[in-house]
Amino acid sequence: MVRLRVVVPIAGACLVACYAAAVAHAAPGFHGGSGIDALKADAAAAAAAFSGSTATGTMTMTMFRDTFGAVAGVLAVLGVLHVVFGGKVGSNATEHKANTDDGKEWYDEYGVSKLVDHHTAKVENGKRAKRAERGQAQAKEGQKGGPLPKYTTAAVAKHCTKDDCWIIIGEMVYDVTSFIDQHPGGIGPMVNLAGKDCTDVFANYHSARVYKYMLPRYIVGEVVGVEVPEHVKDFRKVRQELLRRGLFETDYRFYFRLGCWLGFLFTGAVCLTLWPSNSSNALSYRLVGAAMMGVFWQQLAGLGHDLGHSGVTHDFHLDHRIGSTLSALMGLSTCWWKSDHNTHHIVCNAVEHDPNIQYLPLLAVTPHAFAKGPTFSTYHKRWMGMDSIGRFLVSYQHIFFYPVMAVARINLYIQGLIYLISKPDTIHYRALELCSLAGFFTWQGFLVSCLPGWRQRLLWLLVSHAVAGVLHVQIVLSHFAMRFYMGRAYNDARDEWYVTQLKTTMNVDTWEWFDFIHIGLQFQIEHHLYPRLPRHNLREARKLILPICKKHGFDYHEPGFLQGNYEMWRQLKDTALVARETTKGDGGFYESELWEGMTLSG
Repeated sequence: MVRLRVVVPIAGACLVACYAAAVAHAAPGFHGGSGIDALKADAAAAAAAFSGSTATGTMTMTMFRDTFGAVAGVLAVLGVLHVVFGGKVGSNATEHKANTDDGKEWYDEYGVSKLVDHHTAKVENGKRAKRAERGQAQAKEGQKGGPLPKYTTAAVAKHCTKDDCWIIIGEMVYDVTSFIDQHPGGIGPMVNLAGKDCTDVFANYHSARVYKYMLPRYIVGEVVGVEVPEHVKDFRKVRQELLRRGLFETDYRFYFRLGCWLGFLFTGAVCLTLWPSNSSNALSYRLVGAAMMGVFWQQLAGLGHDLGHSGVTHDFHLDHRIGSTLSALMGLSTCWWKSDHNTHHIVCNAVEHDPNIQYLPLLAVTPHAFAKGPTFSTYHKRWMGMDSIGRFLVSYQHIFFYPVMAVARINLYIQGLIYLISKPDTIHYRALELCSLAGFFTWQGFLVSCLPGWRQRLLWLLVSHAVAGVLHVQIVLSHFAMRFYMGRAYNDARDEWYVTQLKTTMNVDTWEWFDFIHIGLQFQIEHHLYPRLPRHNLREARKLILPICKKHGFDYHEPGFLQGNYEMWRQLKDTALVARETTKGDGGFYESELWEGMTLSG
């Protein structure tokens, strides 16, 4: 597998070289004029070629552009009409009567709330049900026909590796070692939760049918001595209330409007990009088209994120197939994203385990990443340290951070292709996704090739990717300024599921009518606590979570977008200043004994 530390510098160097060449060619004097003159020269040459082209080619291109323009207009009208007359999104939720049976709980089944037995459900007919029945019966009988064995949390904690993985869910203990490689959400989440109490993690990631058909066959005993903290009880009540009110149900009116908006952005971007060269303002129209394409990619990523969490149809395979198909429009791998992102959710801001904060040698978001020398990434399966080049880059990361974000999408293209080719984790619909990515690079290449001259083509790519780069700022904004930790979480009440998510995640305060711009990432606290909750209901969940945080004294961090960016930039700068004071250790990597001593983490 090609390593990130090799790919990123090479890709970055190539991009910088191309950009420098573009600037040089467009610089004053290169063609006897200004950079704009050079672009105009390209346009003039294209116009001459355009006027001399065949009538058939001209008519085809004009018809192609006009068709996309007409579709954009129709979609815009449909979207506006639906917003005005389609009703309020979320108003169709099915609200149920209060649950008065202590032996039952609310669960979601394909997004529909159902009241079922506590942590189990009635086993129905079918092959999967029969296997579940057999597994449950065998576990209850035990090897010698005795009662189900009992284990303490300390005993379960000893089974904490990929080759020996036990977990606690509710009152039961499960040996899921044989299932790790088949886990649809990837290997990372299971290995990082091995030996832990997964009751709340599991409930927030799985539907009722998993409790029905899969868990029973892995039972090995019962757990004793588990005390549920009061704040955990309250957060569980919030989830029960969300389910009772039907807020896990998807309102497809939201996605119809989103579809109209995305279609308008894409078709409008293509129409403007294909603006005829014989127009006096052709370059301006094309750059607006590039910007629209960037907004389209940013907005489409929000839909991809929803699908990746099975938060649209709530059917894992259907949502996955839709996401993998949409890779043809966004160029990002859903398969890679699921592996990377699911692990991130489970071990948010864990220095050794969270791939979303492991960017050395390019960036370091906390001095923990290099204070003791190289850190072993359990996700990337390699040591990540700060060598001489890394030390230089990290020391000035707060200066080049935003320019890097403008082209960060290129790295995601590369990582997705590497993942699909190398197959390091559980992969579904690999062939579909490879075809989709091939389609993406084909249509993008064709669209760019329609532009006159390589300068305009490169400029279009830079503008579109820079605008889409806002997405990458939005993604890291939620975590870079929050707490980081070493080792493993979920040890006791101080770092269980809900507390860990609150300590490592923040929201972005924004107006409700501005929600579409933030694509749901403004409610990362709610999303991390209840990841299967549809995006359009996150604001309602916020109303229930705030009082719980206030009651138990938890920090609910929600700065505005600009303030959040400042806090993130400040974290990067503070880490950069520590990196400048590091000294080379015995292994050739830089470390900071002073910082370790000051934070008492050595």
